[in-house]
Amino acid sequence: MKDTDKPSGNPDFSAILDARLSRRSLLKGSLAAAAAGYFGSGSLWLSPAGDAQAATRALTLNFSAIPKHTDDTLRIATGYSWSVLLATGDPLDPALPAYANDGSDEATSFARRAGDHNDGMHFFGIGRNGHWNRRASDRALLCINHEAVTGAFLHPKGQTIIDGCRVSDDEVLKEMLAHGVSVIEVRRQDQHWQRVPDSRFTRRITTFTDMAISGPAARSTLLVTPYSQTGTRTRGTVANCASGHTPWGTYLTCEENWAGYFRRLPTDDAHRSQKEIAALKRYGIAGAGRELWASVQPDTADRRYGRWDASVRGSSADGSDDYRHAPNTFGWVVEIDPFDPLSTPTKRTALGRFAHEGAWPGPVIPGQPLVWYMGCDGRGEYIYKYVSKASWDPADADRGIDAGNKYLDEGRLYVARFNADGSGDWLELKHGMNGITVTNPAYPFADYADVLVHARLAADAAGATKMDRPEWGAVNPHNGEVYMTLTYNPSRELAQLDAANPRFYTDPKAGKQGRGNVNGHIIRWAEQDSRADATRFSWDIFLFAARETADREHVNLSGLADSNDFSSPDGLWFSHSGLLWIETDDSAYTDKSNCMLLAALPGKVGDGGSRTVSSRDGDAEKHIVTQIGKPATESSLRRFLVGPVDCEITGLAESPDGCALFVNIQHPGETTSGKGFAIGTPASYFSHWPGGGDTRPRSATIVITRDDGGPVGAG
Repeated sequence: MKDTDKPSGNPDFSAILDARLSRRSLLKGSLAAAAAGYFGSGSLWLSPAGDAQAATRALTLNFSAIPKHTDDTLRIATGYSWSVLLATGDPLDPALPAYANDGSDEATSFARRAGDHNDGMHFFGIGRNGHWNRRASDRALLCINHEAVTGAFLHPKGQTIIDGCRVSDDEVLKEMLAHGVSVIEVRRQDQHWQRVPDSRFTRRITTFTDMAISGPAARSTLLVTPYSQTGTRTRGTVANCASGHTPWGTYLTCEENWAGYFRRLPTDDAHRSQKEIAALKRYGIAGAGRELWASVQPDTADRRYGRWDASVRGSSADGSDDYRHAPNTFGWVVEIDPFDPLSTPTKRTALGRFAHEGAWPGPVIPGQPLVWYMGCDGRGEYIYKYVSKASWDPADADRGIDAGNKYLDEGRLYVARFNADGSGDWLELKHGMNGITVTNPAYPFADYADVLVHARLAADAAGATKMDRPEWGAVNPHNGEVYMTLTYNPSRELAQLDAANPRFYTDPKAGKQGRGNVNGHIIRWAEQDSRADATRFSWDIFLFAARETADREHVNLSGLADSNDFSSPDGLWFSHSGLLWIETDDSAYTDKSNCMLLAALPGKVGDGGSRTVSSRDGDAEKHIVTQIGKPATESSLRRFLVGPVDCEITGLAESPDGCALFVNIQHPGETTSGKGFAIGTPASYFSHWPGGGDTRPRSATIVITRDDGGPVGAG
C-alpha cells in the first residue's frame, strides 16, 4: 500500500467535522511583537533573576482558605464564582441536539460533541484580526484533552460485554470518538465567558484523525503498519492527559496511558524475538486491553477495531500486514495547530516515546535553544527534557506547525539523575553512549530510532533516577525554575529510598494502612547558570504532601495544617503573576476530602535546607539526607477549591490578564463498582455533578472569575 494521507474510501470522522465547519484556509498574521520575546502562559521566562525575586516577594494570596469536604458539590473560595463552559457530550455543531446524557446519543455524533474526561488544556488568545495573539484575554481558542471514558455513563446500560468481548460496535465507536482533543472558541463579554457555537476554528481530533509521524524515528521499520508502510502516518491519538504549547502558537497534546488500549495475549510471545518481548513488557503491552476495543467482531474493512490488536497476525517480516507495530505509533507528543482546522496533527518522535504526562516549555530566549520538560507517568519512571538543535528565532513565531519541523524534529533528549548532594545531571539518550549500545545486555539498541521508540529502556540503561510517579510539570515565569509533581508510590520500599524520593511510611484511611510514599511530593530544580540547555542542575523538594495530623518528624515534613494539607499532587500550573496552582488526583485522603486545587507562593530552590528523613518498616530503619524547601504556612499555601465526589481536579489554563482561570473536573462519580451501584438507578450513583438531581455525572471544564473582576488567586 502506498503511504497516503489515509486509506482511500475511509475518511476519518474529524475530517467530516472539519469539512462541515470550515472550508476556508486560515491565514496567519504577523506576530512581529513576538520579536521581543514570548512569555506564554506563565511558563516561559525572559526576566533577569533580580526582577524575578522582586516580583515573587510582592506576590500575596488574595483569598481565605476553604475547608475540606466530601460532599457532592464544588466549593470555591469566598469572593469567587464558577460556571460550566464545556461538559461531556455538549454539541460543538449548532445543528446537533443537546446532549441527552442517558446514553442514547448517536455514536457518530461524538465526532461533533465534546469528548469525555476533560484533562490538560491551553488558552490561545485571538487578536482583533482573528490571528493568535499571546496577550489577548477576551477571546481565545481553548484546546482541551479528553483522556478516557466512563463507559457506565456513556451508554444506556454501560458497556455490553459477553465472554470478555465487546458485542456492540456502536458503543466502541462512541468511545473511540469520545477520546482525543476538542478545540473551541470562547469569549468574555461583561465579565461572563461563553462558547462561540459557530466558530470557524471548532474541531474534534479523535482516535480516527489522520496524523503525520515526523522526526528521527519516522520511516523506521518499528513504525510500519498497514496504514502506513513507510512508517510516516498513523491513525488517531488516545489517552491524552496533560499538554504543552509552543512559542509559535500550537498545542502539544501528550499520549499517556496508551499502552492499556492494546490487546496482546500470552500466545503472541511465541511469534516474537526476545528483544521484542523485553520492549513489550517494559511498556506494559499485554492482556485484552482496558476497553476491549480489539474484540469487536466482525471488523470493518479498514480494521477499525483490529488495529488495537498488537499481536502478530500476518506473515510479513516487517509488520506491514498486521498491527504488531501499532503501539509504537502511540506514546508521543502530538503537535496540533488550533488556528488551522484543516492541518494534519504531527507526532514528534524526537521527544521520545513513553507515558507522556505533558510537555512543558522552558525559557524562550532569542538565540538560545528551546526546551520542553516531560514526565513519564508511572511508579518508578523518569523525568525527561528535550532541547532543540535550532536556536530560537522570533521570526518563526508566526509559522504555525511548520515551525515545529525546525524545533521539534531535531534535538537532544535527556533523562534526569538526582544526586544525593542536591545536584543533578541530565543524561543524554543517544545511541552509542551512556550504555545505550547495540551490546547492551538488557536491550540491544539498533539505532537512534530504536532509542526514541524505546526511551524507557534507554533511560534504564543510562542510569536515571526512578521517581515516585512523575506527573505534571510547570516552569516559574520569573526565574525559570522547574517544578514537577511526584503523585505517590505505594510500591516504594524502604530499601529503595533515595534523596529525591526519601519517604516510606504507613498512612491510615478508613481503618486500612497504606504503605510507601502514600501521599506524594513536589520536586523542583534550577538549571546550571540559568540555561535551559544545561546538563547540570540543583534541586530540592518543594512540598511533601501529607495529612495535617501526620507525624511532622517523619511524614508531614512541610508542616501542613488544616487549611492547606493535601494528598497526591497531580496538576501544576504557573500563572503569569508567578503564582503556583496545585491540583490533586487522590485516593489516599478521600476519607477526609474530595480532590482539590491549592495556590502556593513558589519561593526558590535552596530556600530551605538539608534534613535527615528517618523511615521504619518493622524493625528495619533507613535514614536519608535530602534537601527540603522552607515549611509551608497559610500565607504561602492555601486551599482554593474542593470538587465533587470521585473527581480529579486537572487541567489548568489562564487568560493573560490573570482574571479567568479554566479548570477541568474529571470523571465525577467514576466509582461504579461500589455496593448498590446500578445503571438506570440514579439514587445509586456516587455523584450527579454538575447537573444535580437524578442526572448522570459528566466531566466538565469550568471557568473561575473573581466577583470584582480582579486577578484570580493572587493580588
